[in-house]
Amino acid sequence: MLQSLALSLLRPPASPVPAAVRCVSSSGSVKITVPLNFWAGERRTSPVKYNKENVYEPATGRVLCQLEPCGSTEVHKAVEAAKTAFDHWSRMSGMERARIMIQAAHIIEALAAPLTLKNELKQKPRVLVDLGCHCLLICGFIAQRRREEIAEMEVIDNGKSITEARLDVDSARLCIEFYAGLASTLAGQHVQLPGGSFAYTRREPLGVCAGIGAWNYPFQIAAWKSAPALACGNSMVFKPSPVTPVTAVMLAEVYAEAGAPEGLFNVVQGGQETGGLLCRHPDVAKVSFTGSVPTGKKIMEMASEGVKPVTLELGGKSPLLIFEDADMENAVRGALMANFLSQGQVCSNGTRVFVHKEILPKFVEEVVKRTRAIEIGDPLQESTRMGALVSRPHLEKVLSFVDQAKQEGATVLCGGEPFVPADPQLRGGYYMTPCVLADCTDEMTCVKEEIFGPVMSVLSFESEDEALQRANDTTMGLAAGVFTRDVTRAHRVVERLKAGSCFINNYNITPVEVPFGGFKTSGIGRENGQVTVEHYSQLKTVFVEMGDVDSLF
Repeated sequence: MLQSLALSLLRPPASPVPAAVRCVSSSGSVKITVPLNFWAGERRTSPVKYNKENVYEPATGRVLCQLEPCGSTEVHKAVEAAKTAFDHWSRMSGMERARIMIQAAHIIEALAAPLTLKNELKQKPRVLVDLGCHCLLICGFIAQRRREEIAEMEVIDNGKSITEARLDVDSARLCIEFYAGLASTLAGQHVQLPGGSFAYTRREPLGVCAGIGAWNYPFQIAAWKSAPALACGNSMVFKPSPVTPVTAVMLAEVYAEAGAPEGLFNVVQGGQETGGLLCRHPDVAKVSFTGSVPTGKKIMEMASEGVKPVTLELGGKSPLLIFEDADMENAVRGALMANFLSQGQVCSNGTRVFVHKEILPKFVEEVVKRTRAIEIGDPLQESTRMGALVSRPHLEKVLSFVDQAKQEGATVLCGGEPFVPADPQLRGGYYMTPCVLADCTDEMTCVKEEIFGPVMSVLSFESEDEALQRANDTTMGLAAGVFTRDVTRAHRVVERLKAGSCFINNYNITPVEVPFGGFKTSGIGRENGQVTVEHYSQLKTVFVEMGDVDSLF
């Protein structure tokens, strides 16, 4: 889902991070004992002893930490902290808010030292001194390794490759920078009325916003939700997925270190009960949720009790249309990007790959060859291109979809099986081989339902109208893509595709400057782009009478 990921995954890393700079070199070596809840400026533990839940490291299957869920008392404390911060933050100018947000982005990016590590090692190979997991001493300068530290914890928390995790952290930083730039541009409108009277509008913050994240992009989603909210003058209480609770609190620490008021961005851990408490809290003004369609409907129902606006970024079963005149190399690359990022655990994935029958054999041959070559293994290793799925139950669910597809008549061309790495430490991890299914029909479960794993369903078509009719035959509409050399056809097809985010001759790129979101049951509102400011603010109209009141009484 990142702007530069396509290039990164198509070739080996040009400059792997040196081992001396890496905080964690392999999976299975981290145990987290620090509190994961955060409000009023610091990590918190609850005096109430709730039943803790084990959190597992996907790469190894071992217990990573124990999750301490928040009850009503903790949620209320976090919301109260956010209210206090809002009083101060909302009165600051956009430029003042922007300075703090830019500083937060700089803290994330702090791996770039005053003199780059690469040049220093070439010129003075003995100036590097390891000061521990968080910093290096380079020629007298202390260079914080925050970007790499966050990326590594994201890998440990989620199971995706370190290559992808670094780009996720970069996307988070860019999002904060983008909305920092918009913070000082929020403005209203002046309207001249008869007799010298006039009216104007003010764009004002909503108050305390609730963000509820998904487990596939834990750190990035926390930034995508908090950055526009903070830029508009709001505060936020964020609940990560209980499956991946680790990195959202690191973002909270970044904001605090940047100078944000205590309580501006808070993190409460927990599952459905905690999320419900947050949605129903009377002092929460808005809810932004990323996750499944069924959960999104429940969020919307709970928010409706308080008539609260919602942003919902939900699931998808997106089509990718590959016409006979498409550039074959780019089409194959696009299909791989549309199906196998983050082990296929991406809501916008183009898992229904419609290929024109004239090029189907060649396309399938090349896709299968490339899919078989994907390196699976320890997600912290630079060469790994596919890590572990997020949990054992989810792995079993994805594998069951493959079994059902075979029973319904699909042909497994490659993959779709559990994968056991050679490293004994990884043998308890949640790995599978990426799968390509052929001989699929529109009625099959694998074509109709969101699998959320590395499973590509290939279908053939003969005409443009046929492809469009079948592509739009779904209740969801998050994304869609088309590969063709015919520019006229590309725009014509995109106009008829019923999806909120469409790609022409590419797939799964999400620059933060551009809105992202879906049609139909795939969601309401947008993430990213300038338009998102409207979802985190409200418009006040002010009438100014310059003469006498003209009364009927």
